Amino acid sequence: MVIVRTTSYRALWLVFVVLVSGCVSTDMSDLQMRVDEILARPGGRLEPLPEIKPYEAYAYKSAQAGARDPFQLFYQKSQEAIADTKDSGLTEAMEREIKFRNREELESYELDSLRMVGTLEDQNTQWAIVRDPQGTVHRVRVGNYLGRNIGKILNIQEDSIELREIIKNVDGRWEERQAALALAGE
Repeated sequence: MVIVRTTSYRALWLVFVVLVSGCVSTDMSDLQMRVDEILARPGGRLEPLPEIKPYEAYAYKSAQAGARDPFQLFYQKSQEAIADTKDSGLTEAMEREIKFRNREELESYELDSLRMVGTLEDQNTQWAIVRDPQGTVHRVRVGNYLGRNIGKILNIQEDSIELREIIKNVDGRWEERQAALALAGE
């Protein structure tokens, strides 16, 4: 059976090759005439290339001695001023909270994007139920952290969570501020 198939395929290929070879025409006189006609046409006129002006480098020179360099910052604090405000207002306890504490999952969200949806009480421990922007529900208690500003939970009530955040103010000084997350009305 295999021999019959291969023989029939060979015969089919032979017929196909014979049919295709009959389609080839050796007379290319019309093609040659068309090519000769195109080559006999006069060529078009090309526009000359535009003149390229050489690049002239420019060095900034101030008209007045001691004038401000426009490529430098307008105002730059001295190194002493930067050192003074680097950890200014930062207590030892605040430094431990900022630098040496493992981050919690809800600290990756802005406080405004979190929603308090309820509370639970379990053996004298008050828990708050918080929903993140993806809709995942989390259980938190006093001492946990919320939001990107190191918001430590100080108190949980039935309708709100009270937090203490540690932020840097516009002067670069660390300070504490009170914040709250209210029960979401749905």
